[in-house]
Amino acid sequence: MKDLSDIRRDYNQGGLRSKDLPDSPFKLFEKWMDQARAAEITDPTAMVLATVDQNGQPFQRVVLLKRFDESGLVFFTNTGSRKSQHIKDNAKVNVIFPWNDLERQIAITGVAEPLSTTEVMAYFATRPKDSQIGAWASQQSSKISARGVLEGKFLELKQKFAKGEVPLPSFWGGYCIKPDSFEFWQGGDRRLHDRFLYELNGDWQVQRLAP
Repeated sequence: MKDLSDIRRDYNQGGLRSKDLPDSPFKLFEKWMDQARAAEITDPTAMVLATVDQNGQPFQRVVLLKRFDESGLVFFTNTGSRKSQHIKDNAKVNVIFPWNDLERQIAITGVAEPLSTTEVMAYFATRPKDSQIGAWASQQSSKISARGVLEGKFLELKQKFAKGEVPLPSFWGGYCIKPDSFEFWQGGDRRLHDRFLYELNGDWQVQRLAP
């Protein structure tokens, strides 16, 4: 077994104090997102999405946050994908933003609700044309024999849509995660990290958690 126990580092970029917490977790989320973008970390909008299948087996994958406000966090995907099938059976999800360079992470639990076709179409129209064609070419999560099959399908569709707009696939959509909890984690000196949990109970209640 490979021993990795000697890999460690100090966390000293600063703390998070209760006096600095806003009433709404969305305000702190927006502040931290703005700071992550300003720091030019890689893929600040990337979030690890966890779902659970019918047997209780958890699955995780990275998706990209496309917009957010007080109503929730929005991402888009193939509605025939494994994640979408899980959400259909159990809409409770968890996402985490692992901003390691800033010694921060945000974990969010909530319920994923499908977006309307109008909302999906409006976003799909803003995607680069190759990305639109890529959505058509991939039956996400299905088994394929080789990469060449995928590339061949993409080239076939690129020729088909060469002279016109790419229509919205019937199997492509999106979700809005309606949060019921946010946990903000800030690395701290001597492993005394700062953790604050916001939970929705009528209004937002916040508590400090032991690291």
